[in-house]
Amino acid sequence: MRSGENVRTLGVVGTGAIGVSWVLLGLEHGLDVVAWDPAEGAEERLRAQVPALVEPRGRLRPSVSRPTQSASALRFAENLDEVGREADLVLESGPERLEVKREIFAALDEAAAPDVLLTSSSSGLMPSTFQDACTHHPERVLVAHPFNPPHLVPLVEVVGGSATSTEAVEAALETLRHLGKRPIHIRREVPGHVANRLQAALWREAYHLVDQDIVSVADIDTAIADGPGLRWSLLGPFATQHLSGGPGGLGHVLEHLGPPMIDWWDDLGHPELTAGLVEKLVDGVDEELDGTSAEDLVARRDQALRRLLEIKTDLGLG
Repeated sequence: MRSGENVRTLGVVGTGAIGVSWVLLGLEHGLDVVAWDPAEGAEERLRAQVPALVEPRGRLRPSVSRPTQSASALRFAENLDEVGREADLVLESGPERLEVKREIFAALDEAAAPDVLLTSSSSGLMPSTFQDACTHHPERVLVAHPFNPPHLVPLVEVVGGSATSTEAVEAALETLRHLGKRPIHIRREVPGHVANRLQAALWREAYHLVDQDIVSVADIDTAIADGPGLRWSLLGPFATQHLSGGPGGLGHVLEHLGPPMIDWWDDLGHPELTAGLVEKLVDGVDEELDGTSAEDLVARRDQALRRLLEIKTDLGLG
């Protein structure tokens, strides 16, 4: 299975927010990129979002041995088969609809060489649900779920399906590490994988608290962004909880705070996404942002992400 330095041409299927970010990642790591999206005007939108020269980030990507590519290394394919034929690795980021995934992967499986990994960025679909559409080599199909924006956020969840080979999983992990990612292997398929399930658990209680008028949308964001979110971005929830236990560590925390935490679990909400709650959440975000443009917020977020990643690298936390 092609992996690591043997991946020289990256195939990207679907050039929305995730696909564009995959393209940037490939160019930043000196890869040729062949992309395809059937939407009208997709090529023009993609090229408008890719700068003339992608800035190298070798400080955060010490494994990179090839020079950063210019945007001229990006080519837009005429069809899906062309991506399959030319890529050493395919990252699919099409619509989150099972019937579409099955069509895409059946075509890629037909066109790609047997040793080319075919991966999906699906945020919740399990690979076994579309893997069987590949009649030639389903063993090289898996999910490689990134977090937006993938060219900055290191996490990628690697999920094999019932037919995925151990070799394919290992090749995916090796290649993603070579591209500067921090992949984790999800050992068993579950809807939503792992990180999204954790997010969904927090969102459920956040929606409940807003629905019950216990706190505002803006204060929920403050509670996380200026509270535990700061620590989680450095060490994660388990290591953070361990440090809060002093010399006794996690064992001490669970012994003394475990019982009341069970009481909290029992009191957690089960909100319904009614039209009224949706309106309250949307209005709350609009009020919180107070006219700040999404483009400005994304630019400042990405700048902060780059600085945070640099700090984590310098301190050995990333």
